[in-house]
Amino acid sequence: MDRKEILSKKKRIVIKVGTTTITYEETGNINLDKLEKFVRILINLRNQGKEVIVVSSGAVGVGRNALGLDHRPDTEAEKQACAAVGQGRLMMIYEKLFNEYSQLTAQVLLTKESVTNEECRKNARQTFDALLNMHVVPIVNENDAISVDELAYGNFGDNDTLAANVAELVEADLLILLSDIEGMYTADPKSNPNARFIHTVVEIDEKLEQMAGGSSSDFGTGGMATKVNAAKVATRAGADMVIANGDNIYAINDIMSGKKVGTLFLSREHGKELENELAPERAQFRRQVKRQKKMEENVDGKLYGNTW
Repeated sequence: MDRKEILSKKKRIVIKVGTTTITYEETGNINLDKLEKFVRILINLRNQGKEVIVVSSGAVGVGRNALGLDHRPDTEAEKQACAAVGQGRLMMIYEKLFNEYSQLTAQVLLTKESVTNEECRKNARQTFDALLNMHVVPIVNENDAISVDELAYGNFGDNDTLAANVAELVEADLLILLSDIEGMYTADPKSNPNARFIHTVVEIDEKLEQMAGGSSSDFGTGGMATKVNAAKVATRAGADMVIANGDNIYAINDIMSGKKVGTLFLSREHGKELENELAPERAQFRRQVKRQKKMEENVDGKLYGNTW
């Protein structure tokens, strides 16, 4: 399988950046150096004729810092106040950085209703299409200041899920999730030294969901479950998806050039096209994972590409 052939031709791309990617963990302040590099990468994608949509975390952290809170907001009112203050400041920084390249941006704040209500969904899609046709970069977040779902219940609004819903809404070709993890493993690498990295996922099945932290998992990996759920939404809608570590912001360039960075979840269409080609790799890898889990020790042997 040629990753470059699959990924380099993508036209409409949704990129989600997590809080840890664009802020300093200790203070919640924006990492301006990294954010500036991120913007420059997006400009280069635009110069190549790509359409780019950004789903950006960070509003609550930026707001917390601006308000001088020395603790994480723990009430609903505090979280929403931080989001209301932080979102405007975050957009101001984005606008300033994009303006250096004469690139217009637009703030798009969505609620769950934006993608579940048919009329709202239609309007949101038309807005995105209009912005992209006018060569504007939409910067998306959930409307944290009024949304109870995200901040209290997480039903819609972890931004991995939001990004997947945006990718589905705009019929994106590719979704990139930048977070604080390299990609998906067969187990939690922090607690299991024998965890194997998965480079490519052809099909999201029950066993894979268990690895990600499903209810019947023997070795869940925390936040990976939301990312796999996001992959289910995106790949069903026809988009390929990559999970990569945003610590190296240039991972975006590596992904687009076809390098084996992160975990690639193939869309259903691509999965079916490559099913026969990748069948031997998948079978061998699954056998090794099964043996390893049973024996609880490292299993020697060629990995055949780490394809699930």
